[in-house]
Amino acid sequence: MWWRSASFVLDKGRNEDVQAESDSLRLSPSTTSMADTVQNPNPKVSAYYETRAAHHAVVTSDWLAQAQAAVGHHPDDLPSPKVDDSGKPFSVIDEFNCWRKQPDLAEAVAAIRALASVIQSSQATTMMELEIELKKASDSLKSWDTTSISLTAGCDLFMRYVTRTSALEYENFNSAKSRLIERAERFGEISYKARRIIAMLGQDFIFDGCTILVHGFSRVVLEVLKTAAQNKKLFRVFCTEGRPDRTGLRLSNELAKLDVPVKLLIDSAVAYTMDEVDMVFVGADGVVESGGIINMMGTYQIALVAHSMNKPVYVAAESYKFARLYPLDQKDMAPALRPIDFGVPIPSKVEVETSARDYTPPQYLTLLFTDLGVLTPSVVSDELIQLYL
Repeated sequence: MWWRSASFVLDKGRNEDVQAESDSLRLSPSTTSMADTVQNPNPKVSAYYETRAAHHAVVTSDWLAQAQAAVGHHPDDLPSPKVDDSGKPFSVIDEFNCWRKQPDLAEAVAAIRALASVIQSSQATTMMELEIELKKASDSLKSWDTTSISLTAGCDLFMRYVTRTSALEYENFNSAKSRLIERAERFGEISYKARRIIAMLGQDFIFDGCTILVHGFSRVVLEVLKTAAQNKKLFRVFCTEGRPDRTGLRLSNELAKLDVPVKLLIDSAVAYTMDEVDMVFVGADGVVESGGIINMMGTYQIALVAHSMNKPVYVAAESYKFARLYPLDQKDMAPALRPIDFGVPIPSKVEVETSARDYTPPQYLTLLFTDLGVLTPSVVSDELIQLYL
């Protein structure tokens, strides 16, 4: 019989002896000129969801340092994409698509890698020319899918991180460009390792005997659960089906491979099963200035039910998803659309809601697990100020 424990079983110290290594990922070399803005070929469906379908300060600083050290070296670090020897001019969109083909790589990280390649391949001779070239590339990527919050935030944060150093104006161009490349590689490395840092932090909140409710498919939530399972934690997971694209089915399959007890729920059974749940774990498409999140449709209602029954709601999200947005209600954000298949013909006079995501206000969230640490929703605005300064 499944049993519960109210005590936390913390595994501090397991990773204290793991040393961090600077295994920064090499970026693919590229050729010469910039590509013009490329629009998403299917504007009726957000490219973010097409991609997903195709790939079918509360914590102490030493704890965060341990998590960062534990992911210093990983055998699954991504290889660089193949070098294009065809002689074609460099295209930031092509470079982005090359990185995006890797199913475990987040879309924002693919954009960060592509922007880093822009600096390496640039033929600019002044800092002004290089910054203009980088800005055009960033705009091209953001226009590829204007509804992707993480893509836009990732590009904006890259521009801020790479170019914000007063020392650049006092150096010659070649040394300044070398510093830009170094900072770009560093930012790409930080962004790629974010998921594993979050997993190291989040798994400490999973205690033996607990039941976790998850919604849809989130790679960072899966990494948290995978890390907890590898650390011999005993828990079970309730997965919502995640209609209409049924991403919960994919997550349940991945958990079954890890021998984690998993139960699949229809989306409307959340309130019915909430009394069996100890905590809710969700990912996020974006974290906004209020400390709330924008995520897959249904997250808001799950948070409402959990809040009414005093269940903690934890969010796992990388810092490159922190966006300078402040939605006031559900309609106060750019719509992200996805196809809806009900399995039967729908009369033409019947209107179908095709929005893919909703907004969950901060008062319904307990903690956010990020690569910056474990944050309360009220701290998010402070972190956003630090990120974008």
